[in-house]
Amino acid sequence: MQQDKRCSIWHLIAGIIMLVLGIVVWANPAQSLLGIALYFGLIIFLLGCGYITFSLQQYSGWYMVIGLFDVFMGLIFMTNLGLTVDTLPIFFALWILASGVIQITGSWEIRKLGMPWGWSMLSGLIGVFLAYYILHSEQFGEWALVLTAGTYLVVYGIISIAEYFYFRHYCRLAQTA
Repeated sequence: MQQDKRCSIWHLIAGIIMLVLGIVVWANPAQSLLGIALYFGLIIFLLGCGYITFSLQQYSGWYMVIGLFDVFMGLIFMTNLGLTVDTLPIFFALWILASGVIQITGSWEIRKLGMPWGWSMLSGLIGVFLAYYILHSEQFGEWALVLTAGTYLVVYGIISIAEYFYFRHYCRLAQTA
């Protein structure tokens, strides 16, 4: 009988690696920021390549311009990691600010429907406050990035490990039935 792919030991190994990587990110903030900066530059570069490919398929000049701009910015970010580390908190803060404003606006819409809206409003206000603080404190912005990245990796690792044990139990039950 073939083993269910959800029961693979690789799921457990990946979870352990992600958990350890999250702890390493927390323990080495400066090196982690450089890694995040390189990753950010690579993502923008690849996004630009995707836009260029799409523009060639759709004969779109606008997508070509966006793609070339993204490739150019991705190369700048990947080759000037110091610049990228300095600008990442700004991008992070603007993303949080946009999310916070959207949550605040959405909470008013939810309120009009007569549904509970307080948590959404609170979340949006916290986002706006956090973005403001990051924009006014470079060190806090860098710390927030490292904390967020490390936390994501640790949580992802813990969930992957838990899923492995859950699916392993589930697979044993399916094989005995």
